[in-house]
Amino acid sequence: MHHIAFCTTELRNGGAERCLVELATRLDRGKFRCSVVSLAPPPSDVARSLAPRLEAAGVPIQFLNVTRTTQAWRALRELTRIWRGDTPDLVQAFLFHANVVSRIAASRAGVPHIVAGIRVAERRSRWRLRLDRWTAGNVERHVCVSEAVAKFSRDVGGLPADRIEVIPNGVDVRTYENVSPAALTSFGVQPGRRIVVCIGRLDPQKGQFWLLDHASDWLKQLPEHDLVFVGDGPDRAQLESKIAALGLQNRVHLPGFRADVPAILAAADLLVVPSAWEGMPNVVLEAMAAGRAIVARDVEGVRELLGATPNSPQITPIDNAQLFSHQVVAILSDAELRASLEEQNRARAAQEFSLESMVRRYETLYESLLLRQGKK
Repeated sequence: MHHIAFCTTELRNGGAERCLVELATRLDRGKFRCSVVSLAPPPSDVARSLAPRLEAAGVPIQFLNVTRTTQAWRALRELTRIWRGDTPDLVQAFLFHANVVSRIAASRAGVPHIVAGIRVAERRSRWRLRLDRWTAGNVERHVCVSEAVAKFSRDVGGLPADRIEVIPNGVDVRTYENVSPAALTSFGVQPGRRIVVCIGRLDPQKGQFWLLDHASDWLKQLPEHDLVFVGDGPDRAQLESKIAALGLQNRVHLPGFRADVPAILAAADLLVVPSAWEGMPNVVLEAMAAGRAIVARDVEGVRELLGATPNSPQITPIDNAQLFSHQVVAILSDAELRASLEEQNRARAAQEFSLESMVRRYETLYESLLLRQGKK
């Protein structure tokens, strides 16, 4: 049985972290045993923590309690000690800080196989791309979540093409079946009104300010609908101020972080995705599984999820706010079109992006590395 050690920056509820948990709890127990190390402390908010799922599945977790970048050397020392004591056959890391620290620690501990997870086309800071490239010498595979991220990693990140592999995210469509809609009044939405939802961390990457700049255009044409931002993050106070400045307090709501995303999607008429860059947005996949129509900017992973059909009503150029607003109104004003898109999205999620398929592809990758080269 092979020991797969997962390393992540943290275990708060997020796309990369959920992928880690699905793998650690679903890999074939007859072939693999799993362990998890988080650089950060346990999440203080239990509702946002993924640790209970790992614990319930019997997957051991160790927290290094690192809270600052200046503690990186301590994290490296502790991680090396852990893996020398129980040397994994393969290390799989997720998120930037875990990728960098784990590959150095794994090399020091004598781990024979190292796999990195690349979840996003990193456009915020080039120094991360340089550090990733400088420390990647002992990484056998960089697993990208989409072909778009793989291309970015080759062309901009400078990673070797022969070490890049694409494994898309997966979703358990059963989680989104027969779900009761969330009570919208708990968001501040008045009874009888309908919602357009934007789900994600309140952060410049996710484009909430861009969406607000143009929301008045389509909200005027959709008098029965409100806009709901689900999520929390560093931009919350500024978003609240902007909503007030635009006079949209009665039409735009910020309920904060919510763990009941399937119920929120069940209550929504449309998901909007205004992100400035992505990797393969999990929220799009979740909305597809829930059978919801979507309007998204054409960022990394979106076309691979929704299908690269010409003139798709669900995808708009990243710099065309007018078309984005037009598509929102067009879909919500045409019940037949919306129903067609909902069914198309649901079927595509089930057929092309099942969670089982994602897990099997990781298993195949791990076995190919372990069996071809053997344990050193």
